[in-house]
Amino acid sequence: MNNGFWRPPLYRRIHLSVAKFSGEYEMQDPKSEDEVVNIVYIDKDGKEIKVRGKVGDNALYLAHRYDIEMEGACEASLACTTCHCYVLDDYFDKLPDPEEKEEDLLDMAPFLKENSRLGCQIKLTKELEGMKLQLPKATRNFYVDGHKPKPH
Repeated sequence: MNNGFWRPPLYRRIHLSVAKFSGEYEMQDPKSEDEVVNIVYIDKDGKEIKVRGKVGDNALYLAHRYDIEMEGACEASLACTTCHCYVLDDYFDKLPDPEEKEEDLLDMAPFLKENSRLGCQIKLTKELEGMKLQLPKATRNFYVDGHKPKPH
C-alpha cells in the first residue's frame, strides 16, 4: 500500500550522483604550494607541455585536464594500454614497481620500451617534481595517420 502517495515503479527510479574521476584530487587545483608537482608531457610531435599538478593526481587524468592527447580508453580501470607513456630520465626509478596486471598490459603495448608505464598508474608525489612523460607515436586505439582523437 502506498498511503495515498504515488510512487514510480522500482524499475523507473533513478539515482543521480556527481561523477568523479578516480578520486577527488583529479579536478581540483592545489590548495597550497606544498601540494604542487610540476611535470612535463612531450606529445608525439615532440612538443613539451608544462603542467601544474598536485600530489595525488594521476598522470592520465592530469593529461585530460590540460587537453593532452593521452587517451585512456578504459578510464583508468587497468584494462587497456592507451595511456602508455615513457618516463624519462631517472624518474622511472622513483616510481613504485608496476603491479603484475600493468606489466601484462604493457607487454601488449606497441612501441614498448624499458621505461614504459601506463599513465593511469602514475600517481604524483613531491619526489616526481620536474618529471617528463613522453607519449609514444601511437597506441593501440590511436590512428597513426595524423588523426588526433579526443579523450573520453
